[in-house]
Amino acid sequence: MRPRWAGFVLGALLSLTATVHAIGQSTCVSFAPSSSSLPIVDNEKATPVFISADDWPGVQQAASDFVSDIEQVTGVKPSLTNITASSHLGNLNNAVIIGTLGHSSLIDAIVNHTRLDVSSIDGQWEAFMAREVKNPLPGVSNAYVIIGADKRGSIFALYDHSEQFGVSPWYWWADVPTTRNSQIFVASEGCSHSSPTVKYRGLFLNDEQPALQNWAMEKFTNGTGAALTGSPFNHFFYTKLFELLLRLKANYLWPAQWSSAFGVDDDQNQPLADWYGIVMGTSHEEPMMRSIPVEWGLFGVGPWDYGVNKQNIYNFWVQGAERGRPYEGIWTVGMRGDEPINEEGDISLLEEIVSDQRTILSNVFNTSDVTTIPQMWCLYQEVEGYYDDGMRVPDDITLLWTDDTWGNIRRFPIPSERNRTGGAGVYYHYDLVGPPRDYKWITTFEQMSTAVARDAVRIWLVNVGDLKPYEMGIEFFMTYGWNSSIWNQNNLDSFVSLWAQREFDMSETDGDEVATIIANLTRFNSRRKPELLNSTTYSLVNYREADNVVAGWQALNASATQLANKLPSSMQPAFFQLVLHPVRASATVGTMWIYSGINNLRVSQARLSANEYAEMVSTLFEQDYDLELEYHSLLDGKDHMMDQTHIMYYYWQQPMANTMPFVSKVQSRKQALPGAMRIVPEGTMGSWPGDNQYDCTAGYNCPNPTVYLDAFVPAGNRFIDVGAGGPTPFTFTVTSNVSWAKITPSQGSVSPSSPEQRVVLSAAWDKVEGAQAALITFNASVQDQPPMSLTVTFIANHTTVPSGFTGFVEGDGGVSIEAAHAARNTSVAGISWVNLPGYGRTLSGVTPWPRGGDELNFTAGTGPSIEYDFYTFNSINGTGNVTVTAYMGPTLNGLGPDRPLAFAMAMDSGEPQVDYFVPEGPPGGYPPQWNGYDGWVADNLIYTNLSFVALPGVHTVKIWMVEPAVIFEKLVIDTGGVQPSYLGPPESIFVSS
Repeated sequence: MRPRWAGFVLGALLSLTATVHAIGQSTCVSFAPSSSSLPIVDNEKATPVFISADDWPGVQQAASDFVSDIEQVTGVKPSLTNITASSHLGNLNNAVIIGTLGHSSLIDAIVNHTRLDVSSIDGQWEAFMAREVKNPLPGVSNAYVIIGADKRGSIFALYDHSEQFGVSPWYWWADVPTTRNSQIFVASEGCSHSSPTVKYRGLFLNDEQPALQNWAMEKFTNGTGAALTGSPFNHFFYTKLFELLLRLKANYLWPAQWSSAFGVDDDQNQPLADWYGIVMGTSHEEPMMRSIPVEWGLFGVGPWDYGVNKQNIYNFWVQGAERGRPYEGIWTVGMRGDEPINEEGDISLLEEIVSDQRTILSNVFNTSDVTTIPQMWCLYQEVEGYYDDGMRVPDDITLLWTDDTWGNIRRFPIPSERNRTGGAGVYYHYDLVGPPRDYKWITTFEQMSTAVARDAVRIWLVNVGDLKPYEMGIEFFMTYGWNSSIWNQNNLDSFVSLWAQREFDMSETDGDEVATIIANLTRFNSRRKPELLNSTTYSLVNYREADNVVAGWQALNASATQLANKLPSSMQPAFFQLVLHPVRASATVGTMWIYSGINNLRVSQARLSANEYAEMVSTLFEQDYDLELEYHSLLDGKDHMMDQTHIMYYYWQQPMANTMPFVSKVQSRKQALPGAMRIVPEGTMGSWPGDNQYDCTAGYNCPNPTVYLDAFVPAGNRFIDVGAGGPTPFTFTVTSNVSWAKITPSQGSVSPSSPEQRVVLSAAWDKVEGAQAALITFNASVQDQPPMSLTVTFIANHTTVPSGFTGFVEGDGGVSIEAAHAARNTSVAGISWVNLPGYGRTLSGVTPWPRGGDELNFTAGTGPSIEYDFYTFNSINGTGNVTVTAYMGPTLNGLGPDRPLAFAMAMDSGEPQVDYFVPEGPPGGYPPQWNGYDGWVADNLIYTNLSFVALPGVHTVKIWMVEPAVIFEKLVIDTGGVQPSYLGPPESIFVSS
């Protein structure tokens, strides 16, 4: 999950987390009085709340939620009364007064009467302020006045306070209990917020079958759904969603589309969205507020092709405009379907379509200035190709750039595009139905900092599929869009910690533990999404990769379970939904696939333990469904929310049923042909004695195995598995012909109930000089059978580095270095390489920072540089050559085709080589390496290889920035022995002089 920053330190915020439940905003709430605070509830008495009857309906609704939230926290509900400035209020010491500047006669009267300075919010989009005001009205001595600059400014101010009181935005959707306190106080200086970073911040319910649709049908209908469509997404459903959005400080929604039509399913949907304060839109393929394909299927006449059916489509759009005119919205312009509108992508026709749509808007809104009507053109897939081929829309239309549907933004506005009056935005995916494979089950993470740096901040829209289980990711997306300035690459974990403290009322220490859990969950799932896993994704034989991945899942599961067990029962359902289920479900599926691979491998090796792995795969497969049932049984029911199938895809579309990964068994009562004992050294798919295709090239009459170890192998040892080849038990001893070979254990027993024993080989390096060989003999005493014996050659190479060397050292035929572990980092023009903690597959990533909006680039060898020191003993086939593989974040050429991503690399004092590592794809498309089940997007990584001359000895790899937004995760220098693996070799041993 990794899900993806400007400078700020959260020290003040963090210091308040023991008492305040806010995330990412200034705090003004406490639960004990002070000399500069005003009571909201004190001594079981609530301060009355006043609002003007002429304020926006959405503000009235939020005010009603505000007093209900106070009651949830304290058990005392304040009165909520509509008043005017001339109302007779008696003699009140304290009051809370709510309203919108310029739309509340009450607030306007207070501002005029008290000369309250509201210049900081006047005319600002969605800004608010709150503070103590003396004698605001006749009969009121003090008031805590909450003022919004506009409708949503007031709404966000109220929900901001509610969050600080202790009411989670997810109180209904994720069953988060409200933290109780008997008293609430607010600071005299109050809270405030200026206009948000991103103007429109919203989500898209998409691909909502089978989970969300079935759940909504059960919860919000009598089982029949809407008359024309059967959709369950009525106003009962949507008002719950509207409230959630506003509590998250979101303001924009693309509604469910595939079997639904927002404006048709329920005639209260559109007016209630506006009433609450939600800006409505429609998706990239639904122009003019009409749901496609549903509404065209119901009401359209003829083909969905403007070239041959213009008038019918034009009339269809007119009706959509007339229906949407009374309400606040952003109008999607252009036209597309699941395929381009015609094979040629006729740009002149497309531009005519946009012109006609604007004529419709001008006519329906009765205005000669259509630029005042918010419009958006989404450059999704082939539509971006039309833009690349020269299509343009008027300057006031927002260009909504998109990701590749896998979280990698395809293109950002380049400098020449940043002065458009309509600005730019980003359409982003947490959920996908499409190639190379659907992913709709468990979340990963996201990246939006570059969008801020490149001024794509008019609209942010995230595709969330079924909404759950993306709760935390959604909240970060909205929080970052609300105020990007307080989050940076070094404090993102604090967001998760604060979120956990708020949701589960836990300590800062436990919140930090949740942050670690979520970071690892995100990392593990983003290595390869669960839907793309198979039984050999992770190497079963090299670098102990599969074992280490399983160990990681087990540790993560144990940590999450331990935290869950500490929580009170009231917190368990929320913790299960938001943390424990994603961990357990992901661990179950990830482990199941690896165990399937181990089973298949051990069957080929004639090992009885293969049968145990077959049983474990079956158990995990059933456990996957048990977890789904447990999720669905929570509280009043989350039926169907985890219905999504996710195991055993046959092509890009979801499977119609989960299918257990393939496993096999050996006959447990029949002995393998070579005998009772099986010997399998680390690093091979072969097995001895007997024939195996992996024992040697011929596959038969192969020599006994040889195991190699050098002094700088990160694990420090090798293992050999001794396994049962059938039902007959045996005991064994392991001996060596030399004293320097260390064997642990040197004896053991194997039986059907304990079919494997691992023997570890290491070396007493002080007794090894150069490369020496040992004969390791396995002698088995087999019940009722002749004894067995097999000898393995163990070669230990005592490699050494010169005195005074500092850096990474070759082991196992290569050098592996995490990008964060540089020896030197040199800045140029205020730009240097910075670490992105938690980014990538194994540790983190490094990237030039700040990115900024001017998009500086450099010629090879002149930009900011980063260096890595290492020592080698070998080269590829003794030629003096090595290959450096850079593990790169899967970034696209976001500055356009004339600014492809690039970096420069040199070995020692050699000339830098420039690598333009992402070739340009066709307009609206991708380079061929991007796609496919093992392409860059599936791997969530780009590999790029450069060759250098590097004789054994001390070396330095130097990397220079050429273009911005390049991200390095890892460097692997192959000296001839690097083996295939998904994560790459573990980091090499670092020595320091």
